[in-house]
Amino acid sequence: MAKQYWKPGNMLYPLPAVMVSCRRPGEKPNIITVAWTGTVCSSPAMVSISVRKERYSYEILKETGEFVINLATKELVRALDYCGVRSGKDVDKYKEMHLTELPSRVVSAPGIAESPVNIECRVTEVKPLGSHDLFLAEVVNVTVEDRYMDQNGKFGLNQAGLVTYSHGGYFELGKRVGSFGYSVRKPGKKPRNQKRTGV
Repeated sequence: MAKQYWKPGNMLYPLPAVMVSCRRPGEKPNIITVAWTGTVCSSPAMVSISVRKERYSYEILKETGEFVINLATKELVRALDYCGVRSGKDVDKYKEMHLTELPSRVVSAPGIAESPVNIECRVTEVKPLGSHDLFLAEVVNVTVEDRYMDQNGKFGLNQAGLVTYSHGGYFELGKRVGSFGYSVRKPGKKPRNQKRTGV
């Protein structure tokens, strides 16, 4: 098969598209859209986000050391995009996008009530990398929406219409094509419930 060689670039797609909320004491909260985010450790539960220094939220994140990752659904795509192209210096994003502040349990920054999952984070390290700084953070609390819980207490996150980002576009997650460990599972054997290691 034919292949082409390109110069080094960020080609790891798709990525989760999330809204990160933050707030300085005494000020209105702000939301920044982030696609460069990920899980970095399960015990302790840790995540990372990468943010450009020019972004309005950058100094808020550095000063407060706290933020909330709010997962986005197809119903939130317009807000997701808006929060990535408008600056919190100029607009109140919660107000403009008709979003509801969700009081956090541990951190001072609010979450977004319309999001199915709110991940409260406390920054442990900021690593300057170049165009972006990497914020490493410990997950200190997770809030999930009741309507995605089934009668057995299992969280059906994949039914929430979660959104990913790829090459300038937003995409809803599609059909399932496998499950963890299915390639080595004996025929007819049901998959075990996987241990939850965080969101």
